Amino acid sequence: MNRLYLAAVSALLATVSSLADAAAMADVLAASKPSDWRPLDPARTVYLELSSGRVIIELAPQFAPNHVANILALVHEGYFDGLAFMRSQDNYVVQWGDADGKRAIRTAKKTLPAEFARSAAGLPFTQLPDPDSYAPQVGYSDGFAVARDSANGTAWLTHCYGTVGAGRDNDADSGGGTELYVVIGHSPRHLDRNVTLVGRVVQGMELLSVLPRGTGAAGFYETAQERVPIRAMRVAADVPESERVPLEVLRTDTPTFAAVVEARRNRSEEWFKYKAGRVEVCNVPVAVRRPKS
Repeated sequence: MNRLYLAAVSALLATVSSLADAAAMADVLAASKPSDWRPLDPARTVYLELSSGRVIIELAPQFAPNHVANILALVHEGYFDGLAFMRSQDNYVVQWGDADGKRAIRTAKKTLPAEFARSAAGLPFTQLPDPDSYAPQVGYSDGFAVARDSANGTAWLTHCYGTVGAGRDNDADSGGGTELYVVIGHSPRHLDRNVTLVGRVVQGMELLSVLPRGTGAAGFYETAQERVPIRAMRVAADVPESERVPLEVLRTDTPTFAAVVEARRNRSEEWFKYKAGRVEVCNVPVAVRRPKS
């Protein structure tokens, strides 16, 4: 087990006497300090407005700077406004974009070179103590689930529930953010390093996971009437403050998060009779909350 991980857990348990050796996640979060949380940056937060409500997406420019910049440009020019979800594949993804191929791009780019992975140098990384089937190391960086390979010095975002990716064709460089998808099923980790991942949904997954399933191949809707329209996509920084949703994300470089990981590895709630003693990178929820007044 990672020594830094154990030290972090020990430090938290030493300062929060009310926590048991394997406290429930709710107990850990209840004992958290204000400094354990960070506010969402409105400049890299996007609101996806649907008739059913608002989906909030945190973008990850530290992993895909060019794609994130292009998505922000597309949002600023209103590219996604009035488009629709054109795909909903059970236990896989929902996807939106220009299904008819008629929407003009004014200021952004249609395609970009792929950003499947980045250098691990200088990247904050809280490593999980358990092995992973898809990568030599897995953990968390600034709230995002990440894989890392120290042998070649690279790191990449992982396909977990709620992860947002940029759709592409067979050419690795054929995406750019004009089509986006969100994982709504069991983590399709085989897609890691095959798609540019650009962020994650931090609120509103319940609105996406219930979209009607498409009956066409790969879950595409077969008629325009089946598509689910998008009212608008907006950058939070462009929205009046009174209309924003203030959210905080649990920092993943804190003893509190280390204790959350341990609570998920060894479930202590009364219902559990067996403690797994391990956890997958996609099975540790990174908590999001409204700021406490």
